[in-house]
Amino acid sequence: MSTAPDAQLERWHRFRNSRNTALASRHGWLTLTSFQWLESQPSAVELAPGLWSADGTTATLTAVAADGLTFVETGGPVDGTVTARLADEESLMWVQFGGADGTQVVVELAMRADKYAIRTRDAQSPVFTGFDGVPTFDYRPDLVVEARFEAFPEPEDVPIATANPLVDGVHRSVGELVFRLPGKDHEYRLHAEEEKLGALTVTFHDETNGDTTDEWRKVSTARPRPDSSVILDFNRAINYPSAFTPYGTCPMPVKNNSLDVRIEAGEKQPDP
Repeated sequence: MSTAPDAQLERWHRFRNSRNTALASRHGWLTLTSFQWLESQPSAVELAPGLWSADGTTATLTAVAADGLTFVETGGPVDGTVTARLADEESLMWVQFGGADGTQVVVELAMRADKYAIRTRDAQSPVFTGFDGVPTFDYRPDLVVEARFEAFPEPEDVPIATANPLVDGVHRSVGELVFRLPGKDHEYRLHAEEEKLGALTVTFHDETNGDTTDEWRKVSTARPRPDSSVILDFNRAINYPSAFTPYGTCPMPVKNNSLDVRIEAGEKQPDP
């Protein structure tokens, strides 16, 4: 049982509520029902009307008004041939259809590994409609540790794998978080990426993976203080979307971003 101060627990509960609310958003990660690469010739796809294709630079959709497709951004109908262009790793919530209001399913256009794909996001997906929050470990005050951020002279792009074996990724490492864990007499070093406003995120393996947790998780910190220290709170370790759906292309940890200990804090393996 946690012996954390009430204020600390209250902040964690607020974090968990915000996290579950974000996951439960309509057309969020829990609504993914397919991931499909687009062919060079106009072709039908699963779970969405129209004919879809892509060349090296442009994605093309041909549909008639009777297909019921409308643009997500404007609500206008798709009647004829339309195109879109994305850079690698970009996504576009492009068109929608279905349900009483015509917005049940959103078709996301994505560029991954320099190829176009679509993902369908269905607001009636049972993963979404049956969601009741992510299971977590009890709060562990001892797994809130102070770390030191050692910045690299310049960011380093490190090739990594992703949850989709056909998609390679790149981790832009800006430095390492250096810290110790209770009961261990050696330092750990984890590569970190920089997020908005200078926050840091580390993607990591630990000994719970494949047992009580997914294959990897991530945890974020605030921007380092002037003395380069940060608080690394493993109670805020969360799953990537690929823990909830087979249709994610989430980044795996950098090689050696592994902890030889069971981090029994943060999110567990999601319920089936």
